[in-house]
Amino acid sequence: MARVGRSNTLRALRHRNFQLFFAGQLVSLIGTWMQTVAQSWLVYRLTGSPALLGLASFAGQIPIFILSPIAGYAADRLNRHRVVIATQSASMVLALILAVLTLTNRIQIWELFVLAALLGVVNAFDIPARQSFLVEMVGRGDLMNAIALNSSMFNGARIIGPAIAGILVAKIGEGWCFFANGISYVAVIGGLLMMQVKPFKPAPASMSAFETIREGFHFVWRTLPIRSIVRLIAIVSFAGMPYTVLMPIFADRILHGGAQGLGVLMGATGVGALGGALLLASRTELKGFMAWIPSAAAVFSVSLAGFAVSSSMWLSCVLLLIAGFAVMIQVGVSNTLIQSMVSDHMRGRAMSVYSMMYLGIGPFGAMAAGFAADNFGARFTILTGAVVCLVASGVFALQLPAIRPAARKLVRDQQAIHEVPVTEVPVTEMLDPAGAPQ
Repeated sequence: MARVGRSNTLRALRHRNFQLFFAGQLVSLIGTWMQTVAQSWLVYRLTGSPALLGLASFAGQIPIFILSPIAGYAADRLNRHRVVIATQSASMVLALILAVLTLTNRIQIWELFVLAALLGVVNAFDIPARQSFLVEMVGRGDLMNAIALNSSMFNGARIIGPAIAGILVAKIGEGWCFFANGISYVAVIGGLLMMQVKPFKPAPASMSAFETIREGFHFVWRTLPIRSIVRLIAIVSFAGMPYTVLMPIFADRILHGGAQGLGVLMGATGVGALGGALLLASRTELKGFMAWIPSAAAVFSVSLAGFAVSSSMWLSCVLLLIAGFAVMIQVGVSNTLIQSMVSDHMRGRAMSVYSMMYLGIGPFGAMAAGFAADNFGARFTILTGAVVCLVASGVFALQLPAIRPAARKLVRDQQAIHEVPVTEVPVTEMLDPAGAPQ
């Protein structure tokens, strides 16, 4: 029985291309999380300003909001494999530039902002292309598992990377974290180059680029389940997720843990998120998934409120572990359901809207949280955001009776088009935890 469970949890790894992707990304993402923590601490060390912490996050993520529509079009029209190779290579170059500037003690805050913005441009194209490329690696039958394992890898690295970064920053400085991140991209680029992928054949273009982009937004807006999912994602991203931006304030001024404390707090979030991702990876069906979204958002909100008022390092870690678990469930389930409801020719554009709402809205929340923390304090800022997220989760829950039937039909339609066996992703009772017909 345990062997069967492990087989289900890791079933996407039977595909060679996904094996190469998984191994390379795991190494690279550890470096990415090291850079995330080190860069946040470097901004805090250079400025001591919560507002500039928020602005640094804004600079790194606003390109995703601006460029996601174009990036979604590119993901649907260009070879996704080559796009991901290009974006990963560009990320490596930017990390090494940041490392050189920091190690030579020449880094200035404006240079940090510029490099963060350039990385945001790269990520705007990387995210929809990489998310859409998953189905080419594993097929639709194992897509749900591949998304969950991808999240597991991301959050496993989220445990290891911050822990290493906390030690390195305290002992030898931020520059070596940036250098390690730059070198780590060799693993993922090597894995991508070793893949054997089918020739890319985009659908014939019948509309202009602008019309194609507009079609993607129109599809998301008129599709009730997807519109509801991305709207809740956007609210949580704006009001709730800025807690990560203010983490150095909590680590240093409130919990008195310094750089190592920051690594511990980020690692605790990663442990919880990894647990959520592994739970999703063990799932073989979509039954009940829609109800998980508001439930997870509510749990995230309550645990985040607890973190905002906590003065104990161990209690804060426990609450962040719960928050990480809950937000991983919400984001992972949202990603899985959206990809299960869209056709392949619309996938890149749908995922670009998803990334726009999840990551592109984030910088506005980060900037607002930075200025709010300057004026009202970090605790009040995070607590207010938690309340907003809780209200939004309640509104989504009230809409479930209308959302479920529409979502159920969309998934059935895609299964019929791609001839995915119902036994692989059963939908007869899909999205309804009680199994009752709507």
